[in-house]
Amino acid sequence: MRFFPVLTALIVAVGIYFIVFEREALVAFARGETAPEAVAEAPPPDDIAARPPVSVLVYRSKAQSVDSGIILRGRTEAARRIDVRAEISGLVISEPLRKGAAVETGQVLCELDPGTRLVALAEAKARLAEAQINETAATSLAEKGFGSETVATARRAALESAAAGVERAAKEIERLKITAPFSGILETDAAEIGALLQPGSPCATIIQLATIKLVGFVPERDIARMSEGALAGARMIDGSTVSGMVSYLSRSADPTTRTFRVEIEVPNPDLKIRDGATAEIFIALSGERAHLLPQSALTLDDDGSLGIRAVFDGAARFQPVEVIRDSTEGIWVTGLPDETDVIVVGQEYVIDGRRVTVTYREPGE
Repeated sequence: MRFFPVLTALIVAVGIYFIVFEREALVAFARGETAPEAVAEAPPPDDIAARPPVSVLVYRSKAQSVDSGIILRGRTEAARRIDVRAEISGLVISEPLRKGAAVETGQVLCELDPGTRLVALAEAKARLAEAQINETAATSLAEKGFGSETVATARRAALESAAAGVERAAKEIERLKITAPFSGILETDAAEIGALLQPGSPCATIIQLATIKLVGFVPERDIARMSEGALAGARMIDGSTVSGMVSYLSRSADPTTRTFRVEIEVPNPDLKIRDGATAEIFIALSGERAHLLPQSALTLDDDGSLGIRAVFDGAARFQPVEVIRDSTEGIWVTGLPDETDVIVVGQEYVIDGRRVTVTYREPGE
């Protein structure tokens, strides 16, 4: 009679063991499945390409020629600017022209008192006449044999010296009138009447504004993308816009900022643009090949580099790109082959080498 309680206790103990320690096998047995221990575990795939493919949406992009540009902060400069200075000393005897006045090429800005220069010119002319007579007589005597060739040569030298004296005195007279070397606007008053000018003293400052320069400084990473003759424009501080062409690119960088000077010539017939005004300059870079992609296609790799994921031979691969311009239609990037299958949906769920199942997105979707 004591046999049955022992058997019952044994059966209960075995049941508890299976429920606690062999639960999975017991569940599998109840479902008619093979116990997990009987199934050999599949080794994890060592190759990423062996993993099941991931479904992605792909846009087949073709490179296009796009006009991009560089925006600089710059200023305006007069096409010409010069301080007109005296070459000789003298008192100013002309009424001064006031700043802002328009002047023409050759117009007298300052006239100096001639002093004794007219007398010096008359004296030089008299010496020239005397030297001509002496030279003629000495040459005639030498030809007839009554004078030496040495004396004749000395007289010719004296004649040339006298002629040079006349020319020098005449040049001094010309320098009494200080004239404008080109047409422009007086930036300063001309020298006041009665002022004593020495050689190098300023008479007036002239600027030419009919053509004006836009001056900016380009970073060294961008200077190689620019060329002389490129189209350019600028927005002035008052909102007005102007356009012109790149006329000069510096070959030497500023030692402090490591930037290169660039100049754009802009017509200014009405003289509205002033010298030294602030300008926002845009320089066009035409002929670049770029892809227009949705901004959501951009992603980062493990190193933080900006790029996209594309499909090559059925597998995903990261491609670094450079953004050159954005627009309402998307973002323009370079650094990709001319024709690229860009993953636009699902790029965040794949890594390099992962095989993908591609669904192509039609343009405009």
